[in-house]
Amino acid sequence: MAETTVRKQETKREIGLFYAIMIALNGAVGIEVFVLLNYAVFLAGPAVVLSLLLSGTINILTMLSFCELGAAIPEVGGDYTYAKVAYGGVIAFLIGWLRWISSTFGATLAAIGFAALLTYFIPVNIPLIAVAIVIVFTLISVRGIKEADAATVLIALAILTAFVVFGLGHGFQPRAFQPFTPKGLPGIFAATTYSFVMFIGARATVAAASRIKEPGKNVPRAILFSSLVIVILYCLMAYVTVGFTPKGDLLNPDFPFLTQAAKVIMGDVGGALITIAGMFAAITSLTTSMMVQSSIVRGLSRDGYFPKFLLTRHKRFGTPHIAIIINSAFLVLFAATGVIQFVGYVAGFAALTGFALVNLTLIKLRKEKPLLKRPFKAPLYPFAPILGIIMSIALLVFVEASASILMFEFIVLALIVYYLRMTGFHRLRVAVGGINLGLVGFMALLLYLTEIGLVPLAIPSPVLYALIFILLVYTLAGILNLLTKVR
Repeated sequence: MAETTVRKQETKREIGLFYAIMIALNGAVGIEVFVLLNYAVFLAGPAVVLSLLLSGTINILTMLSFCELGAAIPEVGGDYTYAKVAYGGVIAFLIGWLRWISSTFGATLAAIGFAALLTYFIPVNIPLIAVAIVIVFTLISVRGIKEADAATVLIALAILTAFVVFGLGHGFQPRAFQPFTPKGLPGIFAATTYSFVMFIGARATVAAASRIKEPGKNVPRAILFSSLVIVILYCLMAYVTVGFTPKGDLLNPDFPFLTQAAKVIMGDVGGALITIAGMFAAITSLTTSMMVQSSIVRGLSRDGYFPKFLLTRHKRFGTPHIAIIINSAFLVLFAATGVIQFVGYVAGFAALTGFALVNLTLIKLRKEKPLLKRPFKAPLYPFAPILGIIMSIALLVFVEASASILMFEFIVLALIVYYLRMTGFHRLRVAVGGINLGLVGFMALLLYLTEIGLVPLAIPSPVLYALIFILLVYTLAGILNLLTKVR
């Protein structure tokens, strides 16, 4: 008898292939290309086209794993649920935690990106608008409105396609691509790492797999179709953008490449249209990331890692409103920083680590659960998942240092949360000690980023001294709690 490893969900399967593709494209056609392409071009120069192609290739290798796992285990929780079936315990929890962080920072990037693009039309306070847009779409998500998602992604696709078509119609621009690799291979790989998060959105489909009709067929189709579309479209966009951007501007990481290239190709109307497309893309990214956040949190709550009340659904709208609201509180906190590059790196680190673990999950399940029903089997096995693991881990070397430090702190916090849940509250003091030290590390990092100007916060000297004193107190409290003997 075939092995059954997960419980049937109570969720009604009501999503057909078309809307499954819309969910995938909502995640794939995101804000990232509009706000991250600038710095990626700065890192790689004209060779950014190769960086995007490499990112897209790694993405598709892992998407094959997502297709098989999503078709075989179409349940709430996505990545986390797959790891639970394969490994259980701390590995499963860690994958769910990383997926949650990736979605949280992805949604944060969308909110900040929307506010940044809005400045093309009117001057605004970016952090304030970012927080406001999170609040607005929290209310929309609680109501469960989904029809607008298809409209926004189709509008964004239409505008981006027009940009590429008009750009290619202007012909090849050979001078713009010389020299092709001004910073060599390190620049190409650094841009690959930074731009990786542009391509990961199609995996949002697995978060909705529990509601998709015939998931064995429709989940793989939606993921692969949207992934191929986005790789082709983004590489062409990068090609057109570099071709119509003045050479000197390629050295400015804050230069709005897409907007300026569109203005050259299609005039002022083109610049406005690209900006509008970016704002639509920000909306799709935000709503999709919030949906994924909710799915992951409900999966972790279902298995007892998070409180059960997070599973509660709204009596009228049928949405997991409590999970959505709590997730949005974290979005508000991070969106208030308004820092795009740092948020992009953190999201990329979490995504790369999660992709490596998902590929490992596929290998584990193929080996230990051969009788698991697989409506779709990933081709090129085991070479595709192994290559996906190697390339994902290798790219972590190029993640910006402060983002890597923050992610390691998040991982430590995840381990504390997990073992606190597993060992019970008799070890609470030890756990609190670890949390204290984790908070000290986080606040120290934030103060450092403020000092070097990466986080735009003006901290008066008296406040700074008070914060340093508080950090010292927390450090002492953490050490004392860790040294406490546990009965």
